[in-house]
Amino acid sequence: MTKKPHETTRLVKYVERRVLELKPTKSQSQIASEAGFPNPNMVTMIKNGTSKLALDRVPSMARALECDPAYLMRLALEQAIGDTAAKAIVEIFGTPVTANELGWLQEIRASSGHSDPRITSRSKAAIRAIFGS
Repeated sequence: MTKKPHETTRLVKYVERRVLELKPTKSQSQIASEAGFPNPNMVTMIKNGTSKLALDRVPSMARALECDPAYLMRLALEQAIGDTAAKAIVEIFGTPVTANELGWLQEIRASSGHSDPRITSRSKAAIRAIFGS
């Protein structure tokens, strides 16, 4: 039985989903090539949890997966150093904000007249309603 030490990480689930979503337009081999992996099997190994995504590969892998590099870095950090250490890094340096999240923040600022509104139970409920949670 092959060991898959990273198969339960959020990064594995995310890469697997992105590869599947991109399947109509790009092969896994193309993704590997665009990410700079000489071996096309590397994406398979990352996707099934037998290998980690190296932190220095995050920018090129994000481009290949057509995803936000900050989000992929967050997942890669969790995978590389574990949840506790990743949380310490976030505590020290702050949470990396994705381009999509930045769009939400900009809209909140514009809609509130840049008044720095507090989050309320009503605003939480509105956001949860948007996302169906």
